[in-house]
Amino acid sequence: MIIAAKTDIGKQRSENQDRYRVSEISENSAVAIVCDGMGGTNGGGIASEVAINAIYDRLFISYREDMEPKSIKNLLISSVSAANTIVYSKSREEPENAGMGTTCVAALIRGTDIHIASVGDSRAYLLSASGIRQITNDHTVVQLLKQRGIVDEEELRLRGMKNVITRAVGVEERVEADYFELTAEKGDSVLICTDGLTNYCPDELIYAKAYKTAPESAAAELIGYANGKGGKDNITVAIISL
Repeated sequence: MIIAAKTDIGKQRSENQDRYRVSEISENSAVAIVCDGMGGTNGGGIASEVAINAIYDRLFISYREDMEPKSIKNLLISSVSAANTIVYSKSREEPENAGMGTTCVAALIRGTDIHIASVGDSRAYLLSASGIRQITNDHTVVQLLKQRGIVDEEELRLRGMKNVITRAVGVEERVEADYFELTAEKGDSVLICTDGLTNYCPDELIYAKAYKTAPESAAAELIGYANGKGGKDNITVAIISL
């Protein structure tokens, strides 16, 4: 298993409010987490920092190699829930950070078994010989209206609503994380990223640059591409090659 991650402030932001943590947590298992903060002058950075550390620490302390899949699911969901409580409480204690929150994708990989919890519009992909597959669902206004069959995506983009998210860690007292479980094959890769990448890089380009490419080189190339297209947002990419 090869793991790499990179983050970049982009070309137009004054602060990088993205955060990532990647690490092997046992002989056969690894964790990768990406958060994209939002709210207030510094609130987004605080929210993503608090959330990612809370999730990582809980996974690192509680994970065992012999856990059943159901227990891994419970661990991921409870870790995101705990992070939500901490960020929400902190936002209420500090009025200048009221409403701060963060997206989150947390992936725990054991061998070729992939377990993911997600909130917001940061994404996880599986890259395999058959192509690229988005694992997570975007919690956005556009996606919600698409599901209801009443969306005009171009109109929403023009109104500045394309990236309005409907769910985030820390904004409400409680949050519901999506959970995904799948089995990959040796040689596949899991890629998680913030929307600073996906707003510029279509899935096909992500696949072309990242599949069967050394994770560190692929992450750098993808960030470079997004910056070359304007880099209006922070950009974070984590890749785990199985």
